Amino acid sequence: MFEIDELLDRVKRIHFIGIGGAGMCPLAEILHEKGYLLSGSDNNETDTLNRVRKLGIPVVLGQRAENIGDAEMVVYTAALLPDNPELVAAKESGVPTFERSKLFGAVTRKFGNCIGVCGTHGKTTTTSMVTQMLLGSGVDTSAVIGGKLPLIGANGRTGKDDMIVVEACEFANTFLDLSPTVAVILNVDADHLEFFKTMDNLVASFGRFAQLARDAVIFNGDDEKTCRAVAMAGDKDRISFGYDSANDWYPENITFNRGAFPGFDVMYKGEKRGHVQLGVPGRHNVLNALAAIAAVDYAGADLTKAFAALEAFGGAGRRFEILGEYNGVTIADDYAHHPAELKVTLEAAKKMDYKRVWAVFQPFTFSRTYMLLEDFADVLQIADKVVLTEIMGSREVNTYDIHTDQLAEKIDGCVWFNSFDTIAQYLYDNLESGDLVITLGCGDVYKIAKKLIKLYRNEV
Repeated sequence: MFEIDELLDRVKRIHFIGIGGAGMCPLAEILHEKGYLLSGSDNNETDTLNRVRKLGIPVVLGQRAENIGDAEMVVYTAALLPDNPELVAAKESGVPTFERSKLFGAVTRKFGNCIGVCGTHGKTTTTSMVTQMLLGSGVDTSAVIGGKLPLIGANGRTGKDDMIVVEACEFANTFLDLSPTVAVILNVDADHLEFFKTMDNLVASFGRFAQLARDAVIFNGDDEKTCRAVAMAGDKDRISFGYDSANDWYPENITFNRGAFPGFDVMYKGEKRGHVQLGVPGRHNVLNALAAIAAVDYAGADLTKAFAALEAFGGAGRRFEILGEYNGVTIADDYAHHPAELKVTLEAAKKMDYKRVWAVFQPFTFSRTYMLLEDFADVLQIADKVVLTEIMGSREVNTYDIHTDQLAEKIDGCVWFNSFDTIAQYLYDNLESGDLVITLGCGDVYKIAKKLIKLYRNEV
């Protein structure tokens, strides 16, 4: 038995350092539901932090040694610096401390069936689709999702069945702490190379995740790097999906409603299993949907009910999320932070018959911005107008000497500002009826959209 598994069987008081993080919040929700006495701290006000508070979990803003209180275990986010005062205090006092991925792994082992969804792009959307389809087909599943699923109003839930669906992130190999019965691999693309160094290392990491799957691997048969990873999986069921009819699951007769929302016949080994009309835009979501369908079918779900639930899926929080329309201007928000994600999001937006598409992008981490600078410049020019924020360094120090103006100068007509208030005001002064403005990034860029909405509502 893993050390943390044994500890979870006998402790009750757990403190979360960084409890408002997208990966921390759902674990806190599940453990709270299971009766653990939780506390937490964070440095920034976020929507997830407010949700944690509403559960009755005490949260302190700002991190100080005394916050750990009488905790019997301390869990911390991977983004934490080693000199964090709470982490230092916990280690000095002898309280067992575990990085978030270790707790996540222990949670997956509390269920007899675990669907783990990984991939460079599409994890949150596909994990949300799987969760919604299982719930719609009568499976009372638990879930840990990287974004808010509107159906459940949260990033996670605790169900009564012996099933959990989890989003598995490859950053720093944290997904290798999980224990999936079924591994879903959506794609393997260049990201987090500050950690993996080479694409071969990245592919090998996804291969190790495939090896962890007890029963099956569901994978993108069109993606060469994914296929290389799955070749390492060992003896277990292998189920492929993709556009090519050589895959087990594939689409036929793809059409697009309103220019961007795909519908298609769902094919399995030459047999039509049904037709779905998606409520999320972009051709890339055909593959996300096929992966999710393959997963719920393998789980034994009723596909007729599952398809109905899939058609009702309107997207996860911060995944092309429409926040409202004001003075004829549509305001949206999306988590895209990698060039490939920006590309599919902006291409979908351009097909949606808006007069102009404004991309408000917050680069995330200095390493990614530096390594993929030309790719970012290329894809952002899909938009009609581009506004940039300062780079959000998160866990990194800017040893790359990379700055927002270096990206801005590569994009025709691009402007950038170092203040969210300034950006919101600039947008308010320049947007026209019929425009779409979409905030993009995995940091806190969504706050610009909220500030803009307040300007339209005359609340500032």
